[in-house]
Amino acid sequence: MAPNLHIATHHTCVSQDVPPRPEVSMIDATQMPALEGKRALILGIANEHSIAYGCARVFRRLGAEVALTYLNEKARPFVEPLAHELDARIFAPCDVEQEGALDSVFAEVRETWGGLDIALHSIAFAPKDDLHGRLVDSSAAGFALAMDVSCHSFIRMAHLAEPLMTQGGTLLAMTYQGANKVVPNYNLMGPVKAALESAVRYLAYELGPKGIRVHAISPGPLKTRAASGLKDFDLLLNEAATRAPVHELVDIDDVGMTAAFLATPFAHRLTGMTVYVDGGLSIMA
Repeated sequence: MAPNLHIATHHTCVSQDVPPRPEVSMIDATQMPALEGKRALILGIANEHSIAYGCARVFRRLGAEVALTYLNEKARPFVEPLAHELDARIFAPCDVEQEGALDSVFAEVRETWGGLDIALHSIAFAPKDDLHGRLVDSSAAGFALAMDVSCHSFIRMAHLAEPLMTQGGTLLAMTYQGANKVVPNYNLMGPVKAALESAVRYLAYELGPKGIRVHAISPGPLKTRAASGLKDFDLLLNEAATRAPVHELVDIDDVGMTAAFLATPFAHRLTGMTVYVDGGLSIMA
């Protein structure tokens, strides 16, 4: 993005109207192979609209090799073409609810690559009744399942990634502003994502001495398969586009470029952060 920095210094705004912003395509912004030779594992791609796919695509264009997972055989036809497109070195099933599923993926990573540089977690789930109901009415079983899939699986991923990141690395998790603000209809997932963000900070503290950096990325509302499960999500999208200072919604490439930056040497002194990629929505009262 550096070639476009001159725009702000060579033009003076003479009216109160907002000047048109320069068009910066994702391809233009990812010409430098800042991840050349890096090995990235991406968990949580469901289809071409997935945040995880946007991240994997940018990683690949920046020179990284990628390993992708899919939930089950029902999901495989939606993810397999993306694995071919990205020339994924590993394409494996991974349902984190199943005992040993993550272990199998990491065993394949070790066998194929011998090490790992980036691991991205974009997995969340809550039973429908618990997600759509009030938090105060949530079941113990539903809460525990949401916490296991959405939070503890990230901790398990970090545990398995640690011995493979002998030269340091980056662990990334996806969160949402409902973790620290009340977002209507986010319900059960609010405290679950809050736990995930806290886990990110503690993992950053524990793994920092080994050069492993840990971040949560908090995108604004996006039309993804996971988001479709939220009640009145279209209203949330419209509100975000109206209230965000940039008056635009983010897309999966925006999230991917942020994830890529956090995994490059440019961010080597950053860790334990929740990074908002939401057009400024999170700063609004």
